[in-house]
Amino acid sequence: MKTCYNLPLIMYANIILVVHITPLDTRPQQHLTNKKTAPQDDKKLLQRSKRNWMWNQFFLLEEYIGDTQYVGKLHTDHDKGEGNLKYILSGDGAGSVFVIDEKTGDIQAAKKLDREEKSVYVLRAKAIDRKTGRQVEPESEFIIKIHDINDNEPKFTKDVYSASVPEMSEVGTSVIQVTAIDADDPSYGNSARVVYSIVRGQPYFSVDPESGIVRTALPDMCRENREHYQVVIQAKDMGGQMGGLSGTTTVNITLTDVNDNPPRFPQSVYQFTTLESVTEGTEIGRIKAHDADTGKNADIEYHVIDGDADDLFEIITDKETQDGIISVKKLLDFESRRMYAFQVEATNAYIEPRFYDLGPFKDTAIVKLLLQDVDEAPIFSRPFYVFEVDEDAKEGSIVGQVTAQDPDSIKCPVTYSIDRNTNMESIFSINSGNGSIFLSKLLDREATPWQNITVTATETNDLKQSKFVEVHIKILDINDHAPEFAKYYDTFVCENAKSGQLIQTISAVDKDEPPRGHIFFFEMVPEFSINPNFTVLDNRDNTASILTKRNGYNRYTTSIYILPIIIFDNDYPVQSSTGTLTIRVCACDKKGNMQSCNSEAYLLPAGLSTGALVAILLCIIILLTLVVLYTALKRQRKKASLMISKDDVRDNVVTYNDEGGGEEDTQAFDIGTLRNPEAREENRFRRDIIPDTIFQIRRTVPLWENINIHDFIQRRIKENDTDTTAPPYDSLATYAYEGSDSVAESLSSLESVAIDENHDYHYLTDWGPQFKKLADMYGGEENE
Repeated sequence: MKTCYNLPLIMYANIILVVHITPLDTRPQQHLTNKKTAPQDDKKLLQRSKRNWMWNQFFLLEEYIGDTQYVGKLHTDHDKGEGNLKYILSGDGAGSVFVIDEKTGDIQAAKKLDREEKSVYVLRAKAIDRKTGRQVEPESEFIIKIHDINDNEPKFTKDVYSASVPEMSEVGTSVIQVTAIDADDPSYGNSARVVYSIVRGQPYFSVDPESGIVRTALPDMCRENREHYQVVIQAKDMGGQMGGLSGTTTVNITLTDVNDNPPRFPQSVYQFTTLESVTEGTEIGRIKAHDADTGKNADIEYHVIDGDADDLFEIITDKETQDGIISVKKLLDFESRRMYAFQVEATNAYIEPRFYDLGPFKDTAIVKLLLQDVDEAPIFSRPFYVFEVDEDAKEGSIVGQVTAQDPDSIKCPVTYSIDRNTNMESIFSINSGNGSIFLSKLLDREATPWQNITVTATETNDLKQSKFVEVHIKILDINDHAPEFAKYYDTFVCENAKSGQLIQTISAVDKDEPPRGHIFFFEMVPEFSINPNFTVLDNRDNTASILTKRNGYNRYTTSIYILPIIIFDNDYPVQSSTGTLTIRVCACDKKGNMQSCNSEAYLLPAGLSTGALVAILLCIIILLTLVVLYTALKRQRKKASLMISKDDVRDNVVTYNDEGGGEEDTQAFDIGTLRNPEAREENRFRRDIIPDTIFQIRRTVPLWENINIHDFIQRRIKENDTDTTAPPYDSLATYAYEGSDSVAESLSSLESVAIDENHDYHYLTDWGPQFKKLADMYGGEENE
């Protein structure tokens, strides 16, 4: 709010000082400069005219309380006081702010003036003759200035300032600069001269009176003790003297953190408990050191400083909570050690050098870890096993042994087994008591050079406590394969070949893998070593060369040569094989390029066309067909003569399933078994086999009187099963029972001397009463 002051009249008189108004010269410019046209009048034209304006002038006070404020008076010496002149005022505020008495020329301010709104007014005045309307004086411009009074208090640029300064700063450290602005005229008096002072905030801070810079006033201000301060700054005009106006602002100052505090553990000893079975990387506990600082100054790094525990445990920092996470680096064992104690250190990640003298920025604590025993699975002596066994090892040979034991303080017995999910159990077996692995089948290194099995060790008291281990078995090679040709060789020799010419280079392969590599030797079979046509030259590099031994070959005489070659290896025992090389004789050009190896075409008669050859071939095929048909018809006719009727059909089985013996093998089948049971009175010995002991001839009991067929067959089976004279190979035993007392007597063609074609055999269709007679005919004689 603006404040107005009434100045004494003496001051009013004093400020009516020199105000120089220069009337404008309205004469034409040419009168001032036209010297050539009127040289005689130059002195008259350039003569300065007398000023006729007369008035009083002064500065006006702003914020005048009265109704009007007298400004001044316009007056010209043409004014004789008769009222013939009229004064007119124009310019800034004329008619509204400033009014003029037309008759007297008095100017007054009709409104309260405010210098801060407008400090200067430019006005123009002129005097006019009322009767003629002519200006008696040229128009003149003058300025009215508003004199300032102290009616504005200083105002800060911000109502509230915010600033920060690091804690532990030195005295006089600049915090912030505040600024207050006074709207009064700084060029007049002390109305706009501002002085700063602290109303609240001492003794922590101070302010520079002239610049408004706020500074620290106390040393070693600690953020941990007090972090926020509120300082009130006053700005007063009039140079701070009494009667001046003032304004205030608030400065919120925050002490920022510096790393001046070390981390501290709230306790010196931490104790944790964990199972001995925890795996690597498992968290077993957390500890935390407290740091009074904030932000990055409170970041803590943890370390295990005990050398013995450094390999077993590690501690890392949780970035969010700054906790120290303790975890296991290696497996723990309750049986070997039941408690661990180690030292942990907490340090700041960053320390300001100026605080080194405050002491070490770290702290230590003791961590004790108690282990709890758990029932553990057996542990093998090795992480995996590798055994070797010879390829020719016999069944039952020992391959190796695995061992495992219970790691618990109370040792439990362990049993071993081979994983049943693989087929290795059929090749290997294991002693469940001591873990010895045996060979159950013969091995073949060429088929499988490595065998992998899984052995499981299980506690006998707790089948759930088991562990497995991989066992890798390498099959060691023995020289059990003979070398052979590396591939099939299509070899030929030119008819025009010369003696000693190379026609083929051969090499060999071997399935075995000797430790020193393959070494092969080649030579001709001794029976064919004296060969007039070809020879074999061993190149001593696992290859051999086939060379000719004479000049010229004739494919019409001999088109193909067979050359057997023996290949030896160099391992123990030495293995060898014979490979046969087929050498064709071909016609070649002069450069040795094969042209033709077909000699049959040249053996045909000359002049025989392709059509003739086709006709000859067709004739041969027809002749062969006729021969086959004739043979088939002949066999059919012969077979029909042996059969009395279509109903007389039976199979006569002769077995030739013995190696050697020739036609004697026909006795392997005892034809007597087809006879009537009444006719079978004795067993016959095989003529090709002489038994070591001569057995008494067994006579069969007659079975044709009121006997069941099923019982008869069962007795025949029992007799053959207990017969010690039976042949050692498979034979056919017939358990046929055809009955006795046939009315038709024998119908066998073997006993018929002649066949009566006129005899009526239709009664055979009656299979009721005539069945026995028909059976007697088939079983009455031995049909060979």
